[in-house]
Amino acid sequence: MRLSELTQVRQHRSRLRLQTIVRLRWIAVVGQTITVLTVYWGLGFVIPIIACLMVISLSGFLNIILSLQLPEEEQVHTGSASNMLLYDTLQLTALLYLTGGMQNPFAFLFAVPVTVAASTQPRRVTFSIGGLALICATALAVFHLPLPWYPDQEFQLPLLYVLGNWATVVLCAAFMGYYAWQIAKEADQMSVALVATESILAREHRLSALDGLAAAAAHELGTPLSTITVVAKELMRGLPKGSPLMEDAELLQSQAQRCRQILSRLTSQAGASDLHFDRAPLSQILAEVVEPYRILGPEIEIDAKAMDDIELDKTAQQEPVTARNPGVLYGLGNLVENAVDFASSKVDVQARWSDDTVTVTISDDGPGLQSGVIKRLGEPFVTTRAADGAELEGEGEHVGLGLGFFIAKTLLERSGAEVDLRNKRAPEAGAVVELIWPRDALDLKMTGDETQ
Repeated sequence: MRLSELTQVRQHRSRLRLQTIVRLRWIAVVGQTITVLTVYWGLGFVIPIIACLMVISLSGFLNIILSLQLPEEEQVHTGSASNMLLYDTLQLTALLYLTGGMQNPFAFLFAVPVTVAASTQPRRVTFSIGGLALICATALAVFHLPLPWYPDQEFQLPLLYVLGNWATVVLCAAFMGYYAWQIAKEADQMSVALVATESILAREHRLSALDGLAAAAAHELGTPLSTITVVAKELMRGLPKGSPLMEDAELLQSQAQRCRQILSRLTSQAGASDLHFDRAPLSQILAEVVEPYRILGPEIEIDAKAMDDIELDKTAQQEPVTARNPGVLYGLGNLVENAVDFASSKVDVQARWSDDTVTVTISDDGPGLQSGVIKRLGEPFVTTRAADGAELEGEGEHVGLGLGFFIAKTLLERSGAEVDLRNKRAPEAGAVVELIWPRDALDLKMTGDETQ
């Protein structure tokens, strides 16, 4: 999953634990109880004490039910969290209605459920809680019982003061809600970036661990490849001229020699760099990559040109000149090999470039990728090939561990490419691998390295 998609998923999920909302509600219950009793018994104000205590006790009763039925560490579902915050807003509204409405100095507490929603809930829930708080605050400015005061005195605040209180509550709720939402959003982005970084580091670690395996494989395979080469030569000497097996023996010898060349490159030290050889036009690079696979059966067609559906300047129209990056060469070779393995008759390698991007698309006319594998393909030991032994048993299935594509994808992404896998649209069949590089990451002419 891409970083932007993961961020979107996290921003549409509740981050409120039951333990948090239960504790906040207990604090509200205790605070409301102390305040009501202090006003009634301590100050001697006229207040509907029974009704107030009933409203407060309802919150305590709901808290006890939630604590008994659900584990405190459980993350509350978005719908349940929304209902809880809506109830808290309505409970505060009922208590303020009994104690003076917007004349009550505690009316600013409307900002609390809005802030909690903004910091833990999706945007739609926050807007719902904020809208309800605005409606309730507006209604309380008009409809409410008298503000608690001494029995023998009449106290009435002017309308302008009440409107000021209303504006204060609305602005406070809006500001604190936006601030909490912004902080939660940034924390989410940091968390998602951390997860993505850990994933990349894990992949790099697994790839680095394969370096030792490659060296060991190069060492261990040297002897059996020498034996295969000798046996192939002896077979060619022993076969009569015109034998139908001669072509197979020659193919066996050429492929064994190719394996020895690959192992030699893996184990040899890098010599002096030839600047002319180290760079080549993109079409030539692709031709070199596909050349070893042309003898395997399916036709391989290369089509490289500038995008013709947009206007390009003269520099962008010119074919990109790219370095012979071993990682890119291996990655492209692995993708072409996979396409050849699964193709029925043809593999298309298409290259297009524009002012900003270079795109290479490798497609085949085979059965395509399984829908359940596309998202996971590229992880170690995830493959579309059959289990070990299928080919040996004569079933003709491909066998693999998935490491080749994992290494290829990692090396290509390290070079700056974005790798996208999909199937062709019906009625066509086959798999498509699309690689997209920023042009300045692949074209040496764009980086100024061409003449160095």
